[in-house]
Formats: sequence, structure tokens, C-alpha cells
Amino acid sequence: MNPIAVQIGNIPIHWYGVIMASAFLAGLFVAYQRAIKTGVNPEHILNIVTLAIPAGIIGARIYYVIFEWEQYRDNIFEALAVWHGGLAIHGGLIGGILVGYLYVRKQHLNFWQLGDLVAPSIILGQSIGRWGNFINQEAHGGPVSKSFISNFPSFIQNQMFINGQYYHPTFLYESLWDFSIFIFLYLYLARKKFHGQILLLYLGLYSLGRLFIEGLRTDSLMLGNIRVAQLMSLTLIAISIGMYFYRSSKADKF
Repeated sequence: MNPIAVQIGNIPIHWYGVIMASAFLAGLFVAYQRAIKTGVNPEHILNIVTLAIPAGIIGARIYYVIFEWEQYRDNIFEALAVWHGGLAIHGGLIGGILVGYLYVRKQHLNFWQLGDLVAPSIILGQSIGRWGNFINQEAHGGPVSKSFISNFPSFIQNQMFINGQYYHPTFLYESLWDFSIFIFLYLYLARKKFHGQILLLYLGLYSLGRLFIEGLRTDSLMLGNIRVAQLMSLTLIAISIGMYFYRSSKADKF
């Protein structure tokens, strides 16, 4: 597939950017609607998203470039070309959550309550955003046989045929896992028992799926012999479990 969706004069509009923009808008719509239904001022959602999206993109790119520095050290301008791919979700989470935390502190809001509102939107955005990896033929797994890939739709087969070889469509596995988490969190949001429950479920469930899917990928960021995403996933699983039981045991859960 052509990675350029449309050419406006000399300016190419890449599918990667279109898909990422769609992911952000879909997430914003869901969070805004949930804020209205739960009595939270939706203007706070708009403000948080306005701040968190650029912070998340910057964080995701910096995180990726740090672990792929050898690729960018002689061409620093390529480090800015996010439309070529190379956004690490863990860096995006760090950037977005940090900015969101600073905002709610300044506005004297409940961080955990707002976190519950935006968590389903984040995982929905991730589910949609993985299709940007599909367009760029990245975030795929190792080689597979033609008989294996034939179980998938032809457009996925064609895009996963790279340099004469078929590859695991791991972008699809993660997209489907993320969308399943979104449905679960969205439906469970109205039944939550304490502030922070949805956010912590998101962190734990996403990290659990990523832990296994990352093992199939061929483009993992590495720290020595360790896959960085798997290390981060294990860390987030431990943190989310610990915080989940801590917050669920508090007397004043809201």
C-alpha cells in the first residue's frame, strides 16, 4: 500500500498521520461523552487531551529514539520524521500521564477519577493506531508460512508479504486485544467500585497482552538481551496489581 494518502501540492499526507489523528479523535469523543454522563466537566477532558496528545507523541518519539540512537545519531532530522513510524507507546504513556497528572494537580481534580475516564479512550486509540503500523509494514512478527497467513484477509496477506516472505501480523493481534479491553473497560466503567480501578485495569490488561505479543515481534527495542517492552510490561503489571489491591482496600474509595 502507498503510505501517502493524498498529496496536496508538495505536501504529502501520510496514512500513518491520518490513522493516528483518527485514533486521537475517536478517543476524545468517547472520553468527552463519558465525562458528560458522569458529571465531570468535559472541558477538563478537552484541556487534558490538548496537552497530553503532543506530550504523548513527543514522549513516544523520544523513548523510541533513545533506544534506537545508533539509527539516528548521524541523521538527527530523521528523528523528527514521526510519519515514518517509530512511536513507542510506553514513552507516549509516560509523556501523556505526566502532563495529565500536572494538569489535574493544578486544577485540584481527582487524578484517579479522571484517569478512569480517559483509560478506555487511550486503549481505543491504541487499537486504531496499530493500523498505522500495518500501513508502514512495521511492528510485525517473525516469518510464517503461506498456509498460516492464508487464514487472514487478503489485504493483510498482501501487506505482510515483505521482501518475498510472509510475517506474523502482530499489529493485528495487538489491535484486537486492545479493542477487546476497550469494550470491557467501557462497559465496566459504570460499575467501578473505586477511583482508579479502570485506569489500573487498563494498565494491567494492556501490559499482559503486550508481554506475550512482544515476544513474537522482530523489531523490539532492546536493552542488552532484554526486550524493553516486555520489561516495561512486567513492571506495569506489578505496579497495577499492587495499586489495585491498595486502592480497593481503602476505606474511602471515592
